[in-house]
Amino acid sequence: MPDYKTLTQTIRSLTEGESDVVSLMATIACEVHHSDDRFDWTGFYRVTEPEMLKIGPYQGGHGCLQIPFSRGVCGAAARTGDVQLVADVDSFEGHIACASSTQSELVIPVFNGAGDLLGVFDIDSNQPDAFDQADADELTTILTEVFHRCDAA
Repeated sequence: MPDYKTLTQTIRSLTEGESDVVSLMATIACEVHHSDDRFDWTGFYRVTEPEMLKIGPYQGGHGCLQIPFSRGVCGAAARTGDVQLVADVDSFEGHIACASSTQSELVIPVFNGAGDLLGVFDIDSNQPDAFDQADADELTTILTEVFHRCDAA
C-alpha cells in the first residue's frame, strides 16, 4: 500500500495554485501510478459530452478511447456517482476489457467544487483483489481536495 500521507503531501505541493483540470489529472495520474506496484494502469476518463467518458491523462498501456456511462466499471462510477471497488473484473457484469491483463479495478468519480462530475479516476491492477476500502477512501480524499478547487465545467 502506498504511503498515503506522503502521496497526499506530494500531490498537494505539486498542484498548489493550479486549477486547470487536465493539468491536475496528468499530475495525479503520474504520482499515483508510480506510488504502488499494484497500479498497472492509472488514469482519468473525462466527461466530454452527455453520458460519455473519453480517455484523459493516464499512465500505463493504452486505454479505451471512450466509455459510455451505460457500460463497464467506469461507466457505473459515472452513472451512479459511487466508488466502484471490483475485486474480480470477470465477475462485473458488462466489464469492458481495455487490457486483458486487468484482474481488479478501483474507479472513483471526480467532482469539482460545484458538484459537477468531471470524470472518473480509474486504477487497474494485474493482480486479483488488489484494492481495499482504505485505498478507495484515501484516494477519494486526495481527489476531493484537488478538484474541489476547480470551478464549474
